[in-house]
Amino acid sequence: MQRRFLILPAAAAVGLAAEWSGYGWGDPGHWIPDLAVGWCLIGCGFIASARRPESRSGVLMSATGFAWFLGNFAGVGVGVVAWAAAHALYLHRGPLFQLLLTYPSGRRPSRVTGVAIAVFYAAAVITPVWQSETATILLAALLLGVCGYEYARMVGPARRMRLIALQAAAGLGFVLAVSAVADLVIAPEEASPISLLAYEVAVVIVAGVLLAGLLLGPGEGAGVADLVLQLGQARSRTLRWELARVIGDPALEVGYWLPEAGTFADASGGTLTLPGAGSDRSATVIERDGRPAAVLIHDSAVLSDQALLDAVAAAVQLESANARLHAEVRAQIAELAASRLRILEAGDQARQRLERRLHDGAGRRLAELQKTLYRGRLDATGPQTRDKIARGEDQLRQALEELRQLAQGLHPRALAEHGLAGALARLADGSPVPVEISVASTRLPSHVEAAAYFVCSEGLANVAKYAAASRAAISVTPGAGTIVIVVSDDGVGGADPRTGSGLTGLADRVEALGGTFRVESTPGCGTRLAAEIPLGGQER
Repeated sequence: MQRRFLILPAAAAVGLAAEWSGYGWGDPGHWIPDLAVGWCLIGCGFIASARRPESRSGVLMSATGFAWFLGNFAGVGVGVVAWAAAHALYLHRGPLFQLLLTYPSGRRPSRVTGVAIAVFYAAAVITPVWQSETATILLAALLLGVCGYEYARMVGPARRMRLIALQAAAGLGFVLAVSAVADLVIAPEEASPISLLAYEVAVVIVAGVLLAGLLLGPGEGAGVADLVLQLGQARSRTLRWELARVIGDPALEVGYWLPEAGTFADASGGTLTLPGAGSDRSATVIERDGRPAAVLIHDSAVLSDQALLDAVAAAVQLESANARLHAEVRAQIAELAASRLRILEAGDQARQRLERRLHDGAGRRLAELQKTLYRGRLDATGPQTRDKIARGEDQLRQALEELRQLAQGLHPRALAEHGLAGALARLADGSPVPVEISVASTRLPSHVEAAAYFVCSEGLANVAKYAAASRAAISVTPGAGTIVIVVSDDGVGGADPRTGSGLTGLADRVEALGGTFRVESTPGCGTRLAAEIPLGGQER
């Protein structure tokens, strides 16, 4: 234990000697960053070895730090030492790359990685290799590729630790590659100082990140706890993806219990088959109130920690509860929409019945009365009597017209008899403003035709009352599973849908059918009412 602390005075002595030999004390812009990098590597290695002695990563960090200083002794007067130091300029990249490839254990995880380590040590001692920009880019790509390979083949906590090494390798490789490209496109004497500083910063960051990973560990419980807190917020990824990331098993499957079917189903509704005996996959059933709620199918090694399993179970239980609540809310919204539609349909049916009663009852009797008055006027002998009967006929004619307009407003008979095109043509004939009509000839569902008619009717009524327009236009065109109704005019504009109950009622009617309604009315530029209604999605 005491011998471990000898590394600190050794690092101090070697570092100061290297900077004095390489730069002298008159060039602090070079020797201070260089000394800081070497000491940082050795210090991180010392802490890692003390806190995680079972890992060789601390030894590799310290070795990288001592190797960092060796190239500075190329200027000493001893020939053999100077020659060896000149050829050790890139020696530190051997243990540095070995650290990244074997993190966190420091031991070779596979034969592929062993071959890569040998390649990097060979490049570290053959100085011209790293002096070649092309070789530098290829070696940086090799580092990233082998780190990615090791990450892909890991599961559980080791996978999460390998992700740290992969990210560190990506950052370091990026700096090396960019520096090599800069040397190719810019004069090396201009690019090298900036490239060296960037490389020194990258090495320090790599050392700090790897040390933090060793000290903090995989952080399984924290990762899943954070996931539990995030489940109530908007997420861009699924629970399965997040759990797979946190526990380190990309092949993780999550199934939810279906009591009616007595099976587990995945998020898409398909039946989830549990692994059998002898499989390298395990099934962990998550329970709620003593009954199955969900199941996780995972690598056998990733949920061996009971604390991690408990945290995952909490996350899955919360997600399943959220899913159930969301399903209940969706069901309530669907029932509310269906209720609005039923109320709308019931109102339309009541209006239609009232229109028929007015037409077949009071309207017919008033028409008969009109005929009787006409015959009475013809049979009358005195002029005063004929004048009184004529005045009665005029009042009766006005009453019949008002009754017809009332019935038309309740439910237009022409809509049932001639369809939407015929009803709108009659509506346009009665408008004081010229109306251009373009209507699809095909028949539509009755509730859609009624909504379209009332949109056009209210629109033309507003044109006549407020727009001061010279012309108006109606178009009813089919879309992708919808019908689009537009009523426009060239009037004064400035209509505000919030101040008119008619437009508000139209918006309610259209939205009850699952459609959209909007009003565009810029002062001086006319008014445009537009409604889009699904042809069958909301029909019952």
